[in-house]
Amino acid sequence: MEVNYRNKRRYKTAKYPIRQPIYLTWLIQVLSKIMLAGKDYKLEKINMEGVKPPYILLSNHMSFIDFELVSGLTYPQRVNNVVNIDGYYMRPWLMEWIGAICTRKFTNDIHLVRSIRKVLKRGDILCMYPEARYAPCGTSSYLPDSLGYLVKSCKVPVVTVLHRGNYLHSPFWNVKKKRKVPLHTTMTLTLTAEEAAALTPEEINTRIREALTYNDYSYQLERGFAITEPWRAEGLHKILYRCPHCQTESKMTSRGADLTCTACGKVWHMNEDSTLTAKEGDTEFTHIPDWFEWERACVREEVLSGTYRFEDTVDIHSMPRCYRFMPLGEGKLTHDPENGFVLTGHYRGEDFRIQRKPLQTNSLHVEYDFPHVKPFDCVDISTENDSFYCYPTMENVVTKLAFATEEIYQLHEPEVKRMTTGK
Repeated sequence: MEVNYRNKRRYKTAKYPIRQPIYLTWLIQVLSKIMLAGKDYKLEKINMEGVKPPYILLSNHMSFIDFELVSGLTYPQRVNNVVNIDGYYMRPWLMEWIGAICTRKFTNDIHLVRSIRKVLKRGDILCMYPEARYAPCGTSSYLPDSLGYLVKSCKVPVVTVLHRGNYLHSPFWNVKKKRKVPLHTTMTLTLTAEEAAALTPEEINTRIREALTYNDYSYQLERGFAITEPWRAEGLHKILYRCPHCQTESKMTSRGADLTCTACGKVWHMNEDSTLTAKEGDTEFTHIPDWFEWERACVREEVLSGTYRFEDTVDIHSMPRCYRFMPLGEGKLTHDPENGFVLTGHYRGEDFRIQRKPLQTNSLHVEYDFPHVKPFDCVDISTENDSFYCYPTMENVVTKLAFATEEIYQLHEPEVKRMTTGK
């Protein structure tokens, strides 16, 4: 049962993008240079001699600055970007004008594929951020197997853009405060059109995943720069939510350059090279991504053992259109390996029930301090024609939900491959 909005139409994502006006490539480039003024950044092209549109551009995703840096590499060519519907909030006319392709994250959007092919047929650049979210820990995120099938069907070159430093400059868990970090972006020809046509989808995925492998914390250690801001750890508890000392979840907090477990009192200091040091006792993890992946392994163990289940009361705000988030009131959100996500609530005298089964959601759109509704953590449960931003009552649980979504999907992944390949 979907939400009954009383005859109010939803925003139509299933429409083709316009061809980006050529004068906008100049305007976007000018605005990007203004936004990048004063920042230490380097743009580098590798093996790009003679590469001209049409091609698919795949970029890792760390912060909004990614778009500005990509503009410096693609100018003066026309680019159509795939953008989630929340990027259209209060400005659908602008996004349509610049040729953006609207979609809802982690849904089966058939028309998106048609739009991608139309852009390439016009002879332009199709830009995608296949991780479909900002990197939560500055490391490579999940890339779906369907990417290889899309590339093979399009039979055009694939160019990858790899950003380094963007995450440390503006980490997803504290985007409001910018850090002084050197940025390095590379643009590389990863697959020729001939290779895209000849290789198997599995081989294509291997190439792409290798090209989009990154670790911003390792990048900092390799470059040897310091992050000296005294508030550099604030927000870190949003991704490091489980204490490795007492195993308690959702009791971590952060202030200044320290990360603290309020359950057992243990404190870790975030050094200027972004390593961690326990103020007392053993340092379980010096490298932040190691702590992050340990948490993922803990969730995987719960999923495999059958003990994982999430249930909470949530405050629901939906986005059927682009000019307003609709307050739907209080509801219940559950998540488990058998049923996936089930969201229930009551709106204008009618019950609604939204379900996303495990095979329908390969990852989860998480927001920390989401600015468009209210500044708290939330998750976005999207269908093909609506998006539900759910604010849990429990604190600091959304990162675990993201882990569980990916682990449950990968548990069912053999079923996906059988449906896709028939094997």
